[in-house]
Amino acid sequence: MLRDINNLFRYNSKAALTSKHNIHEGFNQHNHILMNHILRPWNGKDLNNLVKHANNINIAKFLTDEFPYPYTTEKGKQFIAYACNANPTHIFAIEVNGEAAGGIGIHQQHGIMRKNAELGYWLSETYWGNGIISKAILQMVEYGFKTFDITRIYARPFGNNIASKRVLEKAGFKLEACIKDGIIKNNEIQDELIYAVRKTEG
Repeated sequence: MLRDINNLFRYNSKAALTSKHNIHEGFNQHNHILMNHILRPWNGKDLNNLVKHANNINIAKFLTDEFPYPYTTEKGKQFIAYACNANPTHIFAIEVNGEAAGGIGIHQQHGIMRKNAELGYWLSETYWGNGIISKAILQMVEYGFKTFDITRIYARPFGNNIASKRVLEKAGFKLEACIKDGIIKNNEIQDELIYAVRKTEG
């Protein structure tokens, strides 16, 4: 299974750099060139890089309180242990330039929601604006529908997270709902958006 995961993600990462469609997407408004990346399972050697890249208020402010700031070494150990214990793997490191510089995961729901899975992701601020998350989302959608018995993948960006909304839309997600004043983060009330993609649409 691990070999299949790595082959899938490495293949897609290379394809993102060679397809005609993605060549045009490889340049953003700042004229940054699309950077290569791979998705792979987390491991204990990632701890230092995880803490280095995750310990950033500009990342944490767009995520739930389960992603803390400051991001401590102890928190990193707990997260890696959790990610490594899952079978099948559903939380991956985003490796850029040989370092775990972000994370992306798909979380199948339970009970009456078991045909759904929630997508979550973050990336080091160092690599923002390089098209990495857009490609990682496409990879995870393909992996999610192939691996889990689900028909819908959804994400819940904050209303003020413009960049996250754009990458989801680029990946084919559609806005399904806006929950007015549905969340509070850092004592600020914000809208909660629900974006989703369906298996029949992929």
